[in-house]
Amino acid sequence: MFVRQILAGLSMLLFSTLLQAQVVHDAEYYVLKMQNGERWAQEDSKIGKRLKAMRDKHGQPPNIVFLLWDDTAFGAVGFPALQKNFGYSTPNLNKMAAEGINFTRMYSEPSCTPTRAAVLTGRHPVRHGMGEVGMPHEFSGLRAEEVTIAEVLSRAGYATGFFGKGHLGDIEESYLHNQGFDEALFTPMNQITSLYNPQANVANAVLGLFPDIYPPDPYRLDNPGLVPAGWVMNIEGEKGQPGREWCGTSNECFSKFDPEAERRTMAFIQKNAEAKKPFFVAYWPNFLNFMAAYMPKRSVAGLMVADAFPAVDNFVGQLMEELKSLGIAENTLFIAMADNGPMVHSPPAGWGMLPMLYRGGKGDFTEGGVRVPAFAWWPGVIEPGQAVGDIVHITDLYTTFAKLGGAAEYIPTDRVVDGLDQTALLLHGDTHGRRDYVFIYTGDKLGATVKGRYKRHWIGAGEVASSGMPEAYYDLYMDPREESPQLVPLIHTQGQFNHMVARHQLFKKKYPDVPSGTGIPYTGLANARPETKAIGQRVRAVVDEMPFSIEEYLEFEIPGADKVGDWGH
Repeated sequence: MFVRQILAGLSMLLFSTLLQAQVVHDAEYYVLKMQNGERWAQEDSKIGKRLKAMRDKHGQPPNIVFLLWDDTAFGAVGFPALQKNFGYSTPNLNKMAAEGINFTRMYSEPSCTPTRAAVLTGRHPVRHGMGEVGMPHEFSGLRAEEVTIAEVLSRAGYATGFFGKGHLGDIEESYLHNQGFDEALFTPMNQITSLYNPQANVANAVLGLFPDIYPPDPYRLDNPGLVPAGWVMNIEGEKGQPGREWCGTSNECFSKFDPEAERRTMAFIQKNAEAKKPFFVAYWPNFLNFMAAYMPKRSVAGLMVADAFPAVDNFVGQLMEELKSLGIAENTLFIAMADNGPMVHSPPAGWGMLPMLYRGGKGDFTEGGVRVPAFAWWPGVIEPGQAVGDIVHITDLYTTFAKLGGAAEYIPTDRVVDGLDQTALLLHGDTHGRRDYVFIYTGDKLGATVKGRYKRHWIGAGEVASSGMPEAYYDLYMDPREESPQLVPLIHTQGQFNHMVARHQLFKKKYPDVPSGTGIPYTGLANARPETKAIGQRVRAVVDEMPFSIEEYLEFEIPGADKVGDWGH
C-alpha cells in the first residue's frame, strides 16, 4: 500500500509538472521535493532577488568559464599536503580551491565521452546513446535533437565558445559549432590520436596503422581494411558555417592544439568582456600527449600526469589574473574539474595515474571512477575556503548554469533532465545542496546507486545475489574504498534501493532512452582531404554490394562490440 501511495504521489507530481511545462527531473528529485520543497521555494525567492541585484550591479548576467581535464583522482589536485607525498604541485588550482569551493562529492560519469555528453545535455548519457567511448571511425556522435547548455545560454543572449577536447563523435551533427557554440576548435576523438602517427607506429605504441612503413604484405587483400584512413584530428568552425580541418593529424599538430585552444579561450573572453556581452566558454584541454618527452622533467615525480599538470595549472593562474585585470572576476563563475578517475586498469608505465583514496578508476562505477576533483571560484560571491560535502553530479552544472544565466526557461521540458539546480549550494555553501542520490551507469548498464552515505552495487554483487542476499551494500564513510560489503548491517536498505531503481526505470519507460546520432564520418568540412571524402565513398560502395541500406548498416547495434566505457568490468 505504501509503495502504491508513493508511486501515485509521484504520478500526480509529474502530471502537474507537465501541465505547467516545467523541467522534468528523475523520480528521486520528486521524493526530495515532497520533503524539502517549501524550504527550497523560500530559498529560491531570496536567490532570485540576489541574482537580480547582481545583474543590476553588473548590467548583465554572470559569465561562465568551465575547465574540464582528464583522468584525475579526487585528492590529487586541490590538496597541497597530499601533493607533497607524490612529488608534484598545482599551485594555481590549489589557490582556486582555497579561494572558493572545493567539492568533495562531485560525481562524473565513468569515462570521457559520457561525462562530456552529460554536462552538455544535463542528461545521463544512457538516455541519448552517448554512454560509450568512441574511436575512429565511429560513425556516430551526439545527436542534433539534444539541447546543449550552449544552445540554452545562446537563447538568453550569451556568446558561446568551445576550445579543446570534444570527444563527442565524428559525425557532422555532433560538431560543437553545430551544437550551439558560436565558435569552436575541438577534437572529435581523444588523446589516443597523439599516437596515430608513423613515429608511434615505429615504436610499436600502435600496430599496423601505417602499412607503408612495413615491407609489402603479399597477403593483404583489403585496403585500407582495418586502418581508419582519412580520419580527422581537429576541427574548427563557426555556428551555421561548414567546419574545417585544423592543422592535420601529426603529433606536431596535437602538440600545438592545447596552446591554440588556450589562446582562443583567452581571446574569446577578452573580446566579449570588451563588448560587455555575457559569455559561456568551455576550455577542455587534451592535457596528455602520449608522445610527449619532457626534457627536463617538470616535476620531482617525473611521471607523465605530474609533468602534464603545469601547463593546465599555469593557464588557470593566467585566467584568474586576466578576469581580475578585465574587471569581470566578480561577475564570472569559474568551474574547474576532472572528467573521471585515473586510468588504473593497465595504465601506460610511468604515467603516475594515482588511485588515491578511492578504489577503481576510469570506467568503474566505484568511487575511484566517478568521484573527481572539482572547484568553483567566484570572487565576492562564493565565500572562500569552503570544503563542501553535498553530493553534486556533473549534469547539475547544466541546470545551474541555465539558472544563473537567466536561461532556465529554455531548458527542454519534453524529456528527463537529470541535472538539478545547485545555485543555492554555490551561493550559500555547505549543506545547501539539493541532491542526495546518484545513478552510476557503465555503458548502458546500471552499475551502482548512491543514496547519501550508502551505496548499492548492481553489477558484481557476488554469487549469492540471486538468492536475494547480495554482497552489495557499502557505507562510504566506513568503507570509502568499497572493499567490505555490509550484508547484515545494511540489508534493511535492500527494499529501499530496489524501489529507487523501480522509480528510475518507470521514468525511463515514460521517457525512453534514444540512440546516438549516426552518419558518415567527417562530412561538412570545407577543406576535407580526398582521403577523408573517400570514407563515405567506400561505405556506399560496400553497401552497394550488400542486401541492406546505409541506414540499416549505420544504425545496426553490434552484438558483443567492445564497450570501451566499460573498462574494468
